[in-house]
Amino acid sequence: MIRLRRKTGVLLLALLLALASHAHAAWGEPSRVAVLDFGDSASARRAADELADALRSDPALSVLSRAQSRAAARGVGYRGSLNLTLEDARSLGAAAGCDFFFAGDADTVRRSPGGARPDYFESYASLFLVSSHTGRLALWERLSAEASSTDAAEKKLIEQLRSRARDYASAAARARDAERAERHLAVERDTPVIEDAPGEGSLAAKDFRVPLPYRRLRPAYTDEAARDSVEATVDALVELDERGEVTNVEIARWAGYGLDESVARTIRQMHFRPALRAGAPVATRVLLRYNFRKPKVD
Repeated sequence: MIRLRRKTGVLLLALLLALASHAHAAWGEPSRVAVLDFGDSASARRAADELADALRSDPALSVLSRAQSRAAARGVGYRGSLNLTLEDARSLGAAAGCDFFFAGDADTVRRSPGGARPDYFESYASLFLVSSHTGRLALWERLSAEASSTDAAEKKLIEQLRSRARDYASAAARARDAERAERHLAVERDTPVIEDAPGEGSLAAKDFRVPLPYRRLRPAYTDEAARDSVEATVDALVELDERGEVTNVEIARWAGYGLDESVARTIRQMHFRPALRAGAPVATRVLLRYNFRKPKVD
């Protein structure tokens, strides 16, 4: 009887370990998340601290120490830029030792609308959720709260941040799943060879004609960017087939505020004269750069 109980116990333990192993494989390790500083003001620090604290309640996330994340970012020379290349974003994420990181800009400011409306205070936070593995921007949004005092405005903003924490965790999970699917697809499919457009004056540029758009289109400067007077550069890697048709657009330097989407939409509407190598059309990849400045009001 004792032997039977021992054997049953061993089998039960094995079953529990198998179930735990299956659950671990299904759920995976929690995503490591770093919350970087959102600015130098007390409002900015409070917003970042509150977001990190709210994210810790989600079992799918492992939030790194704010002090360590801050030190790691400063160690690689990060000074709060919200207009990063994929390479810079990957380097920053690697330094922080995370799968995703939050960067942003937050503050509380006094607004004077004029007219009959009295002055008020606005607490805002522009949030950027970035993948450390790809450098891509997984989510951008701007939260804002208004009140008659700084404390009341900040309290409303903190409530918004905390209520959005679960959505941020979901965004990280979707980005993580998409990256895994992309890696599997890249391994399984036969990827065509795409020639990068050579630099002007280089040896590779001999007998090469770069693709040119039949008509240049200008991406729209978004209302979200105009509200914060954003100035930024968006780089896009554009893949073109032998006919000069756009087959893929990847944002290589993101800016948020809807500017990345504006660039991608615009490029997909364009048609190009195909690249030529020794007179024969070839598929190629080119870098298109768009500089955004707030339009001047006459």
